[in-house]
Amino acid sequence: MIHINRNDPCPCGSGLKYKKCCMNKMTSYSERQLSEQYFRKYRIKLKTPEDIVGIKEAGKLVVDTLKLCEASIKPGMTTDEINTLVHEYTISHGAVPAPLNYHGFPKSVCTSVNDVICHGIPCDRKLVEGDIVNVDVTSILHGYHADANMTFFVGECSDDAKKIVNVARESLKRALTVVKPGNRIGDIGYTIQEYAEGQGCSVVRDYIGHGIGRGFHEAPEVPHYGRKNTGIELVPGMVFTIEPMINLGEPYSRVLSDNWTAVTTDGSLSAQFEQTILVTDTGYEVLTPYDL
Repeated sequence: MIHINRNDPCPCGSGLKYKKCCMNKMTSYSERQLSEQYFRKYRIKLKTPEDIVGIKEAGKLVVDTLKLCEASIKPGMTTDEINTLVHEYTISHGAVPAPLNYHGFPKSVCTSVNDVICHGIPCDRKLVEGDIVNVDVTSILHGYHADANMTFFVGECSDDAKKIVNVARESLKRALTVVKPGNRIGDIGYTIQEYAEGQGCSVVRDYIGHGIGRGFHEAPEVPHYGRKNTGIELVPGMVFTIEPMINLGEPYSRVLSDNWTAVTTDGSLSAQFEQTILVTDTGYEVLTPYDL
């Protein structure tokens, strides 16, 4: 039988011993057993009620930050000014911008414009009428991470820009409907892929969703493509991001010389929306809630 000893490190990632942390927080023997099993087998840290409260608090800050960006973005604004906005707002609320210095990333937020799929580095580039820009915010508050992003229109945009943003938004919205205990990670990817490709768009394979909590990137990995009834079974307490990156053209990407910025290989537009999701006993709860 899979078992975590009292003196083992707690699977929640707190750094404390199991007996000093989550051993007595699970409400039943079966929950403790499931938590141990998922950590041993998949390295997935099922979240306690205390963890969920912490991620929710970080999530509220993330969403408030995105709303501030949405109200501020306009033609002539630089992506570095978006970075300053996010950085100062995050720090002023007692949190830390998780991207800053993460594996060497030089800024506090990712800003991805037009054909940039993800991980765009803020700079002196000025946004112009007709651009689309994704702002990806991850905050650490009281030791907990939350992660969400949105793609915004800059002024009046083309029909192609409107299409890719709407398809990306709807892809995430549809993915949420299959998040419930008993379904599998492959069901999430299948739902996104079937819809996006049905709209004549493509799903990026190179970047995926991920578990989140005490760590920025935890298990499990959550691809945005896949087959039904495959992958890890979803159980209550799992927390992960769903963040489909949808291209107007081909699904392929390349990374620029800065070793971060990922762009479409064919120069087509790309859009993305992201939420941090909790699997509940009956379905899901969005821990970074905003309207889709």
